[in-house]
Amino acid sequence: MFNFTPLLGAQSPAAASQSLLELDGGVKVLIDVGWNEQFAASELKALERHIPSLSIILLTHPTTSHLGAFAHCCKNFPLFTQIPIYATTPVISLGRTLLQDIYSSTPLASTVIPPKSLVESSYASGSSPTDPTLQLLQQPPTAEEIAHYFSLIHPLKYSQPHEPLPSAFSPPLNGLKITAYNAGHTLGGTIWHLQHGMESIVHAVDWNQVRENVLGGAAWLDASGGGAEVIEQLRKPTALVCSSRGAEKLSLTGGRKKRDDLLLDTIRATVIKGGTVLIPTDTSARVLELAYLLEHAWRKEHSDDSGDSPFRSAKLYLASKNVGATMRYARSMLEWMDENIVKELEAVEAAATTKKQHKRTDSKQIGSRENESEGKTAGPFDFKYLRLLERKKQVDKILSRKGAKVIIASDASLEWGFSKEILQKIAAESNNLIILTDSRGGRGESNINEESLGNLLWSWYQERRDGVALEPGSDGQNLEHVHTGGRELQVRYAERVALEGRELLAYQQYLATQRRLQNQIPIGNGATMETAADAVDDTSSTSSSSSEESDPERQGKALNTSVAVANLNRNKGGLNKETLGINILLRQPGVYDYDVRGKKGREQMFPFISKRRRADDFGDLIRPDEYLRAEERDDIDGRDMRDGGPSKDNKLGQKRKWGDVGLQHRLSMKRHQPSNGADRNGLLNGSVAINGHHDPDLDETSESSDSDTDEGANGPSKVVIRTQAVETHLKIAHVDFAGLHDQRSLSMLIPLIQPRKLILVGGSAPETEYLASECRQKLVSTSSEDSESIPNNVFTPVNGQMVNASVDTNAWTVKLSSALVKRLRWQNVRGLGVVTLMGHLAAMEVDEPQAPDSSSKKRQKLFKEDGDDYDSPSPLTESKKRDVVPVLDILPPSMAAATRSVAQPLHVGDLRLADLRKILQSADHTAEFRGEGTLVIDGLVAVRKTATGKLEVEGGGLGLPDYPARHLEPSFYAVKRKIYDGLAVVAGG
Repeated sequence: MFNFTPLLGAQSPAAASQSLLELDGGVKVLIDVGWNEQFAASELKALERHIPSLSIILLTHPTTSHLGAFAHCCKNFPLFTQIPIYATTPVISLGRTLLQDIYSSTPLASTVIPPKSLVESSYASGSSPTDPTLQLLQQPPTAEEIAHYFSLIHPLKYSQPHEPLPSAFSPPLNGLKITAYNAGHTLGGTIWHLQHGMESIVHAVDWNQVRENVLGGAAWLDASGGGAEVIEQLRKPTALVCSSRGAEKLSLTGGRKKRDDLLLDTIRATVIKGGTVLIPTDTSARVLELAYLLEHAWRKEHSDDSGDSPFRSAKLYLASKNVGATMRYARSMLEWMDENIVKELEAVEAAATTKKQHKRTDSKQIGSRENESEGKTAGPFDFKYLRLLERKKQVDKILSRKGAKVIIASDASLEWGFSKEILQKIAAESNNLIILTDSRGGRGESNINEESLGNLLWSWYQERRDGVALEPGSDGQNLEHVHTGGRELQVRYAERVALEGRELLAYQQYLATQRRLQNQIPIGNGATMETAADAVDDTSSTSSSSSEESDPERQGKALNTSVAVANLNRNKGGLNKETLGINILLRQPGVYDYDVRGKKGREQMFPFISKRRRADDFGDLIRPDEYLRAEERDDIDGRDMRDGGPSKDNKLGQKRKWGDVGLQHRLSMKRHQPSNGADRNGLLNGSVAINGHHDPDLDETSESSDSDTDEGANGPSKVVIRTQAVETHLKIAHVDFAGLHDQRSLSMLIPLIQPRKLILVGGSAPETEYLASECRQKLVSTSSEDSESIPNNVFTPVNGQMVNASVDTNAWTVKLSSALVKRLRWQNVRGLGVVTLMGHLAAMEVDEPQAPDSSSKKRQKLFKEDGDDYDSPSPLTESKKRDVVPVLDILPPSMAAATRSVAQPLHVGDLRLADLRKILQSADHTAEFRGEGTLVIDGLVAVRKTATGKLEVEGGGLGLPDYPARHLEPSFYAVKRKIYDGLAVVAGG
């Protein structure tokens, strides 16, 4: 069984992705916890409802649309951190820096407390109602808490199957295997393959087949086979979940080189006039491709002394609040990048070694620091010309200086980060330019009418209402820069303001209610999930139909805090006797009696909390990170974690001692102090000096950056939205650096994958419908199944719609007799055991006695002690009824002779011609491909493979006439023998 439900991202303009996979046995897998740029908590309601029944969680990309809500779920959903989470190492590291950047850049990421919850909290406490228009913010996770949440993720490597561990409230996974493959879109981006019984599921959302400067292409094709076939692990899955974004986008003629030249020509046309170029992008994924390209372009232009390039006078900057940590992680994960990056690093190390061996005499080595750094060779991400800006005052100082500048800033949506502030300050100049690298626009699904700045500028670029400026390119083609014509741009700013008076009282009432609910719900590791449900079960002892109707929605598992709030507010009071039910014996002191007459279910029994510890066949499960030394812990955001991680004393509503606040403030100030003189001189995070000299811009701004503090309140606060009108005269250009699949990639690879069921998500409704119609036509021509069933196997669900994509097979379970098992002869085909059976199927009764109940044992013991006669139950009453099961046994002698002549040999396996070529070459035969799909051996034998997978061998049984001394086996028979060796020949009888 396989049911698929898209929670976010299906037939929607929003890029957020959340997918729920339900497998046989109640196993539920959540893939991605994406969020939109508006950070609306209402979009997580569907996810919150499924959390108590999740088995594992998988993450695919370190972007907002794939893990933006991860820290929010960990902090606000109590059961979320108890679910095992899996991702690759780059997704863990870069995702951590992304969320730290988001929460330090915009207060909207903290999410607004629903006004309904504030009103209900004030009503429960007996105070006056709260203003429903009040926008109070929840407490955001700190950088240390975000680092702790990401330390809970289990790291995986590419192409290594892994059997995950289930959550404490999940059924057994029954041999579920997950495997990560390179997606190509981001560093560490993943195509997930899930194998569960007969279900082979491939989840591929946001991948890129094109090879780029930093990232290699997606791991669909087999390089050993010439790149014409999909790798065996991803071929012919029972279900393929694929994104439809970019289905109507045509690929750029010229490929990656044309795209890079187009970006450089667009920048050159603006900086030659002394203008400023803004390139908004994300903070952890696609920024690596842009930073690498521009840094190496600046290196090339500065190394050419003969040319007069405008890049030599233009400054290059990268602005993001956590970009230093992002680049440190990138330099430590070069093995995850394209092989050209590794070769470049090896060349730099070899040049440094050669230079060290041929160094000059000691007298000539003594020189200034400038001469040392001038000859230093930089690695792939050791930036020589790209300056990193992490402070707002640094950005303001750079923008106040005249001259040509190129600034890469986060975020691509222009809703948060430095990109919004830079856009406001450069919008008035017509010489300035903004380059959009993503055509999605970043529109939020929850607020369609209110468009983001990125989406609005993209619509202006498509309208071209005020004309287009044509700039000459290096290849002779014109570059299009769209005029904005002085149009007014409404820029929204979200500010965090401290709470005072009645607002603070309303927040404290809400906090007290949440704290009381968390105390009532035992969500720790020591309690089972059923007990957690018992503690806050509303009126399960009554005949309330509303409780029974909502039980399937809760998945029959533990309730979340939000459900407990609803139950609490339904009674308009605290957890009284009717609310607690039988649990009043545990929850309220001094209560020793409860009337169970007329009760049903668990209300008839005394409540019991089972202390269950997570363990396997080898003992209790431990976390290795709990036994690490302080110096072995990961360097989170450039801070030494030996000062302590997230304090357990700072829980929701927890009181603190008077001296704790000052201590935490001193520790935070200590972490923010620069550790060496390099940061004070403006050389941030691995940047080297320009031609041996410091950048004077950063020298001056670094003095003010030490005193630059985070604006806004740190305690209870609310969000205030203000809007500012900005008159725009800058130009708009577009160069596609999204790194996503296009129409050509989708139309070529999906027929090669040959999925039995195809589920399209992750795109707008027109894109999804267009790709669905194309796939129905292409899969009909390539599939061997009934052409009438292909249209029904392509699904285009919407958010919240469940799709049944189970494999269409008929399987029965039979029991083998011991005599038949002894006669089985297994053969190995590519790691799989193959055997053929021929037997006699009959129905037999199987006795499965049941162990006596413990109560019957006690009853029997009591009767024996009293000396009374006790009639022991008969064996029939202590055992189950005899079950009739199908059993396959050996054939009787009378039937064996008749069926032996009917059984024909059966060849099992799929031998590829490329593998056959290697096998024959290792056996001293000459084998080469001639024509299309024809393998010629020794010039005498030709092997072809038909469309149905059948191998055709043509040729004579002669040996090699030129090599009589080698005593080779005749070619024809040698080829047939090697083919048979690669297959399993099984036959009945």
